[in-house]
Amino acid sequence: GVVFDSKKEAARYAELKLLAQCGSIDALELQPVYELQPAFKCGKTTIRAIKFIGDFRYIENGRVIVEDSKGIRTQAFLIKAKMFQYIHRDIELRIT
Repeated sequence: GVVFDSKKEAARYAELKLLAQCGSIDALELQPVYELQPAFKCGKTTIRAIKFIGDFRYIENGRVIVEDSKGIRTQAFLIKAKMFQYIHRDIELRIT
């Protein structure tokens, strides 16, 4: 009953579910959200928060992994990925 943005993402989810079932990974989650910059006011204008939304989050060998399945790596994505890695140095970001 889950809808994915791409066949690649759906196939990776199927793989991760199997890994979770056999105990290779734990705590599989979909669409984890990380705030990179909070919303703020600039005069009368509200500037929206900048968020990074991964495709998957799980624990592998005691380490938190966030995965994102990308067909095209846009400039916006690359910037958000860099911000994510700077803020969350304890989390491994895997781009597939």
